[in-house]
Amino acid sequence: MKLLAVAAACLIASACIYRVDIQQGNVLESDAVEQVEIGMTRSQVQFLLGTPMVADAFHQERWDYAYFLRRGRSREVERRWIVVYFEEDRVVRLDRDLTLDPS
Repeated sequence: MKLLAVAAACLIASACIYRVDIQQGNVLESDAVEQVEIGMTRSQVQFLLGTPMVADAFHQERWDYAYFLRRGRSREVERRWIVVYFEEDRVVRLDRDLTLDPS
């Protein structure tokens, strides 16, 4: 009987635990990403997408925008990764929805 009471208490307690949403990186709205065009300046891209998540000192002609969202108890994770390439401070290429894989 005690074992049943302990098991019931554990089930009730685990259902009451709140899990916070985990959001990291730049929030990348689809319409803002769609507005980025070849030939735009760095400041125009920064206005649309915000400050890049990674502005690498060794690759100054590349900006990386990464986004990660995991909602509470959900096992689903939303990941987005966009890379903007520049030449002479103008966009020359935009890679969208790359696989975000840290390995």
